[in-house]
Amino acid sequence: MRKTWLLGLGIFTISITWALYNAFVPFFLEEYISSLALIGFMMTLDNYFAIFLQPIIGRKSDSTDTRFGKRMPFLIIGIPLAAVFGALIPWHNSLIMLVAFMMLMNLSMSLYRSPTVALMPDITPPHKRSQASGIINFMGGVGSVLAFAGGAYLYKQHSSLPFLSSSLLSLLCLVILLWVIREKRDAISYQPAEPSGKTSFRGEWNRPTVMLFFAIFFWYFSYQGVEALFSLYGKNHLGMTKDEAVLSLAFFSLSFVITAIPAGLLGKRFGNKHVIMVGIIGLIATFGFITLVDSVLALRILLIFGGIFWACININAYPFIVALGKESSIGTRTGIYYLATSLAAVSSPPLMGSLIDWFSYSALFYIAAGGMIFALLFLLGVKDDGITTSAPSETTANAV
Repeated sequence: MRKTWLLGLGIFTISITWALYNAFVPFFLEEYISSLALIGFMMTLDNYFAIFLQPIIGRKSDSTDTRFGKRMPFLIIGIPLAAVFGALIPWHNSLIMLVAFMMLMNLSMSLYRSPTVALMPDITPPHKRSQASGIINFMGGVGSVLAFAGGAYLYKQHSSLPFLSSSLLSLLCLVILLWVIREKRDAISYQPAEPSGKTSFRGEWNRPTVMLFFAIFFWYFSYQGVEALFSLYGKNHLGMTKDEAVLSLAFFSLSFVITAIPAGLLGKRFGNKHVIMVGIIGLIATFGFITLVDSVLALRILLIFGGIFWACININAYPFIVALGKESSIGTRTGIYYLATSLAAVSSPPLMGSLIDWFSYSALFYIAAGGMIFALLFLLGVKDDGITTSAPSETTANAV
C-alpha cells in the first residue's frame, strides 16, 4: 500500500485547495456582495463547468495513452495551472477579477481531479479499494486540517499567505508523484480503453448506479452547503471571529482524518452500503443537535462526531460506485461520481443561502439534515453491499 500513501498526496493538494477556497473566498465575496444567496451562487459558479468537464475528462483519461500513462498527463497540466490561479485569488482588486481567478483556478482543478482519484483503483485490487480509499482520504483530511488550522493563522498575517502556501505545496506534491508513480509499471492491468461514444457512457447507468448517484447528490448537497456557508454561520449566528469560525471546521476535519482508515476497513469488512448508512443516520442526528446549541464548545464537540460519520460516508462512496461498473470504465465512473458532487455543489449553497436570507442561520442545519434523509432513502434502493473479494473483473456488478 506504499504507492497508495504516496498517491494520497494528489488528494492532499485537492483537499487543501478546496478547504481554503471554501473557508476564505466567502470573505472576499462579502466585500462586494451583501446577499448571502448571491454569495452562495458565486461560490458555485465554477461548478457549472465541472458538471460538464468531470465526466468528459474522466472518460477521456480511460482511453488516453502516453509515456506518462493514462491519468498522469492531466495532473501535469492541471496542478501547475491551479496553483498559479489559486495564488492570485487574494490579489483581486475588483469583483470581476476575483470571479475570473476563481473560475480559472477551478477549471484547472477540473482537469486533474477525476484522473487523480481514478489512479487509486488503477493501482489497487478491488478487494482493497475501501482500505485504499481510507488512506487517500486520510491524506486529504490532513490537507483540510492544515488548511483550516494553519490557514486561519496565516490569514491573520496576510490574506494571501494561505493561498500561496497551498500552491507551493501542490507543486511539491506533483514533483513527488511524478518521481514515485509510473502508471505503466504500477497499474494492475494497464490497458487504455478504446475511445467510446455516448452509448458506452449511457451503458454505465444500471439501476444501482442511478440510485447511488442520487444518494451521493443528496449527502453532498448537505455537506457542500454546510462547508461553503459555515464560516459565515459561525461569524454571524454564533458571534465567532473569522479565524474562530474557520478553526472550528478543523475539528470536523481532524475527526475525519482520524476515522478515515478505520472507516475504510469497516467498509471492507461489512460492505460499503452498511457503513455509509451508519454515517448518514449519524449525521442526521448531529445536524439536528447543532441547531439546538449556541455554545462554541458544544458546537465543536458535535463537529467532531460529524467528522466521524462523514468519514463513514465519504470513504466508502467512491469504491462503492466503482464496484457497480467495469474495470475498464474506472475513469468514466469517477466522472459520474464527480457529476453528482458537482451538481450538489451548484445547487446547495445558493439554495441554503436563499433560505437563510428568508428565515435565519438556523435553517442551514435543518436543510442539511433533510438532505441526508433523502440520501438515506435513495441508498436503501441500492441492494448491492459493495463488498468485493475477488480479483479485477470486467463483469458488471449485479444489478437489482
